[in-house]
Amino acid sequence: MATALYGPDGFFVSGPGPAAHFRTSVHASPVFASCLARLVAALDLELGQPARFDVVDVGAGRGELLRSLSVAVGAPLAERVRLVAVEKAPRPDDLPPEIEWVDEIPQGITGLLVATEWLDNVPLDIAVHTPEGWRYLLVNPATGEESTGNPVSPEDADWLNQWWPSPSPTAPLIKEFASEMGPESDAKLLINEAGGRGEVGRSRDEAWVDAVGRLDRGLALSVDYGHLRDGRPVGGTLTGYRGGRQVSPVPDGSCDVTAHVAMDSVASAGERVARCAYTLVSQREGLRALGADGGRPPLSLASRDPAGYLRALAAASAVAELTDPAGLGGHWWLLQPVGVALDPLMAR
Repeated sequence: MATALYGPDGFFVSGPGPAAHFRTSVHASPVFASCLARLVAALDLELGQPARFDVVDVGAGRGELLRSLSVAVGAPLAERVRLVAVEKAPRPDDLPPEIEWVDEIPQGITGLLVATEWLDNVPLDIAVHTPEGWRYLLVNPATGEESTGNPVSPEDADWLNQWWPSPSPTAPLIKEFASEMGPESDAKLLINEAGGRGEVGRSRDEAWVDAVGRLDRGLALSVDYGHLRDGRPVGGTLTGYRGGRQVSPVPDGSCDVTAHVAMDSVASAGERVARCAYTLVSQREGLRALGADGGRPPLSLASRDPAGYLRALAAASAVAELTDPAGLGGHWWLLQPVGVALDPLMAR
């Protein structure tokens, strides 16, 4: 997965970039950047208006979010803002010169670190629950063919025991069935699948801990697909995307390979290093707290100001897409403060 996404010919390193293959909140509407600009302004006040305010975008794609923020952040704050894109791909030729381009998260951040659909692309291992316990799932990188491998490491077993619920109560029946079929049965993998998959999120926890640890003072915000312990998907979420379509997650570099994030595990890991309580809300809640209003404009505006009515209607439609609980609005927002109070930020 790491090679397929971030190797020399990896999906995120070569080619036109993520926007050509799938649609995120950043690509959907400038409303998303406008709301983050309000968050930046609130955080700036909470930090006491430092001489330099960092906005660091981890997994920046081709810099779309920072391009929008460079316009949305108003004066005089704009004069103190340092925009930093963190991405493995080469710097785009048309990127504005005021946006820095680096391949590692910088140290000593004061301000906002934002990661939009980054953690779901942090490489991870997949495990299958067999009658003998959790074992790694192996994949042929050329064909996508899967097979079972060795038992998981003690560290991954500990993570699974804590964060991924035990397989369903049918596990004893599966074990009995497997015994009757024999260890060399062609149905072995299918039997193992019936016991459930686990997506070992330890690598995501470590990536988030590292990111939060780069903050001196400020806020780390992760926006991503995810689930909580009580709702882990038995069959897992691993999938692929290419050209706007969902495809098999063959790790050959031709498509995105992604799995939803165990948000509670990531949040707990970040809280330990930040030593500040986190907030976990839906994107719908987060955007509304930052002033996004998806209400339709009054019809009376259409007669007074037809052009204004159409603009307001378009804005309402954009907010509706970003806050739709069945779509982008169902994303999780994990807000991890470091050395600041969170409540005032979301109340401004």
